[in-house]
Amino acid sequence: MEIILHKVTLNDIEQLQKIGKETFSETFSRSNTEENMKKYLAEGFSVETLTDEVNNENSAFYFALSENKVVGYLKINFGASQTELKDEKAIEIERIYVLKEFHGKKVGQILYGKAMEVAQQKGSDYVWLGVWEENPRAISFYKKNGFIEFDRHVFKLGDDEQTDIMMKLKLKFSGRRPS
Repeated sequence: MEIILHKVTLNDIEQLQKIGKETFSETFSRSNTEENMKKYLAEGFSVETLTDEVNNENSAFYFALSENKVVGYLKINFGASQTELKDEKAIEIERIYVLKEFHGKKVGQILYGKAMEVAQQKGSDYVWLGVWEENPRAISFYKKNGFIEFDRHVFKLGDDEQTDIMMKLKLKFSGRRPS
């Protein structure tokens, strides 16, 4: 199975909204109320929100495509667009989501690889992220890739306050930083 990465543009907003809602629902709907899910999906994946995010020069989205079908996506943030740390020498992986039917097929690893490539191009010192404490699959994925827990923060899904584990990976890129 070949996976091709495609940088998301404004022309892709509809597809981004579709894959975003679908993968978020697959991942979290069993653990959250229907009302909280509806509210989060409506706000977090509105055309306006996604347009603002795609237009933001300090964020980037990439689709993972299999046979021209979007099967997953990545969202990374730099500088002031990071949700928490806002460190110029860091990159945040805000989202790596893959359709359930493509779990275990290395799609997440390919998207993760793209995040690492961008981090290297930007000369980042580390990559960080927040992952819900009740998402063992994701926690295991990041630990397997060398991330370690360094803090916790609250993520609000509707009216439910949930705890995210904050994880980071220090980078050891050789060579000089880009000027």
